[in-house]
Amino acid sequence: MSLLIPIKILILKSQNINWMTSKAFDVYRDFPFFFQEELDEIIQAHEKVVFQKGETILQEGKMANEYYILEKGLARSFVNDFNGNDVTTNFFTENEIIIDVSSLFQRIPTQENIICITDCECWKLDFDVFQELFHKIPNLREWGRAWMSQQLFLYKQRSVEMFTLSATKRYLHLLEQKSQVIQFAPLKQIASYLGITDTSLSRIRKEIVSHPKKN
Repeated sequence: MSLLIPIKILILKSQNINWMTSKAFDVYRDFPFFFQEELDEIIQAHEKVVFQKGETILQEGKMANEYYILEKGLARSFVNDFNGNDVTTNFFTENEIIIDVSSLFQRIPTQENIICITDCECWKLDFDVFQELFHKIPNLREWGRAWMSQQLFLYKQRSVEMFTLSATKRYLHLLEQKSQVIQFAPLKQIASYLGITDTSLSRIRKEIVSHPKKN
């Protein structure tokens, strides 16, 4: 039994080092109004979780009971349209929050699926724990409002770009903002996210390679 004590201490120390050094928590650290003790309490409420490539994080029809900060890897959300086609709605890259806002906060079943494109290392925060912290730490409420405002802006921007930018420009914008997607996601998933066919995306890629200055 005595051997278990130092091993447990080492595990806890390792976990604390991960908390302190992980860039994933910059999503909180970048908010300028947190006191250090507030940051420590919020960050230490997270639990490290590892998913394998192809594993489901959230399944259609289920209710989200947590959100994740993606430390390593790539994930995506998708829906099945009225014809049964798989349509990508978002890609989650490193240091972003994996979440279905409507399902988590309205406590309703999700209409989306979230799966791992690669192996993923995440930090999980349970909904009940978040609620406790949310009511306890006023600055967390301010952070939540700021984060939500940013997400609404990005959603609006993407919606407008679907009509105002060419497919080539949308692809280049994705390449610039989330290069991991281009590197690891299958062509068909990227094409559905951009609102084009995989044949069209293949042609766009060839044109970019053939005439890089033109784009």
